[in-house]
Amino acid sequence: MSRAGAGVQWLVKRAIETKEEMGDYIRSYSISQFQKTYSLPEDDDFIKRKEKAIKTVVDLSDAYKPRRKYRRQRGAEELLDEESRVHTTLLEYGRRYGFSRQSKAEKAEDKKMALPTGLLAAEKADAREEDELQAAEEQRIQSLMTKMTAMAREESRLTASSVGQIVGLCSAEIKQIVSEYAEKQSELSAEESPEKLGTSQLHHHKVISLNKQILQKTKQLEELQASHTDLQARYEEKKKTLTELKSYGEKLDKEQAALEKVEAKADPSILQSLRALVAMNENLKSQEQEFKAHCREEMARLQQEIENLKAERAPGRDEKTLSGGEQHSALTPAMTHNEDLDRRYNMEKEKLYKIRLLQARRNREIAILHRRIDEVPSRAELIQYQKRFIELYRQISAVHKETKQFFTLYNTLDDKKVYLEKEISLLNSVHENFSQAMASPASRDQFLRQMEQIVEGIKQSRMKMEKKKQENKMRRDQLNDQYLELLEKQRLYFKTVKEFKEEGRKNEVLLSKVKAKAS
Repeated sequence: MSRAGAGVQWLVKRAIETKEEMGDYIRSYSISQFQKTYSLPEDDDFIKRKEKAIKTVVDLSDAYKPRRKYRRQRGAEELLDEESRVHTTLLEYGRRYGFSRQSKAEKAEDKKMALPTGLLAAEKADAREEDELQAAEEQRIQSLMTKMTAMAREESRLTASSVGQIVGLCSAEIKQIVSEYAEKQSELSAEESPEKLGTSQLHHHKVISLNKQILQKTKQLEELQASHTDLQARYEEKKKTLTELKSYGEKLDKEQAALEKVEAKADPSILQSLRALVAMNENLKSQEQEFKAHCREEMARLQQEIENLKAERAPGRDEKTLSGGEQHSALTPAMTHNEDLDRRYNMEKEKLYKIRLLQARRNREIAILHRRIDEVPSRAELIQYQKRFIELYRQISAVHKETKQFFTLYNTLDDKKVYLEKEISLLNSVHENFSQAMASPASRDQFLRQMEQIVEGIKQSRMKMEKKKQENKMRRDQLNDQYLELLEKQRLYFKTVKEFKEEGRKNEVLLSKVKAKAS
């Protein structure tokens, strides 16, 4: 039984593995087919955002890319040192690097506070040297800037389109932009050259900036207060509406309770008839509304047709050379042509519908045939199934033979046990009755006769078992002879099949030779 269970487990395992392999293949195929035609909402959102994001990045790159503001004049002397060339290139793109007097002044003050008074003279000398270096650097930058004015002049020119755009702005926006520009310009000038402004001017600029910020925040506060007032009014209105709806709902509940009391006291048949009449009335009202809507649509359609006919006949009225009969004769062929086109269109539409029905029927038949073909196993699958079933049959046969041997052994041991129990019971009875049987000659003779009968019965049972043994032996020999005959037939069959294959091969060779000679 263990081998049969192992075979069944192996078959089940193979079936599960095959199912998992085919399931993964079918799942991947389904996913690929789905992705060819459809897409998930996340993918659609990503595609929509992708185009906008790419456009934004490109716009930002164009807006903030380095732009040349200056260009060296033609004929200017060539720069020999690398530092001058670097500064010139940076200046062409509006990058100006220099010393900051304010930072150096602050550093000098810090050093004065940190160092003793004995070293102040040396520090002053260093400061003078730094000022001289800074002045030389500024002079060199100015000399480089004088050679790069052409690009600035070209870019400072305004085109007609830019002037039109500026003029097209609103006056309020222009004023606001001018004020913001002046503010930013003042802040930038204050940040870039704070040493040029005094303390009072800096304070004045800060006060102006803070006042503007206060005005902006005040304006924002007023807007927020106005919005809050509007929202508060809307909230009160909605609250009032909610209170009215609640009171109306309570009123309806009271009326419904009163109606329920009246219905409880009234006749059920009358109430049923009234409900049916009310439902009929509502149905008639809805039908009346639908009929009116249909009539309006039909009237609009007829009016549109009348307008179309009037528009078609209008050119005929304008032509004075045509008479009434000629107009009718000119209109009739057009109408017949339109009718012919409509009829042909309807016929082709009906043909298309029939062809689609036929195609759907053919597709169903093809799908059914495909399913039937898939249900039929292939040659390789049949061979595999045959091998697996043969292996399973052999395992089951071995287990069956082993089980049969166990049953035979069990039956033999059981029979042996029965005979031993009979022998033990006989010996016990002899032992118990021996003393009594030997007490008198009559009982002794009777005991001897009983013993002879028992021995005779045992001999008969032995003879029966010997006879049964001989019969089983003869049957075994007979079956063995039959088995040997079958083996001989099998050998003869294999030999005949081999000879037949050899003769078939010879026949094919001869046929090929005959065909070769005939050709």
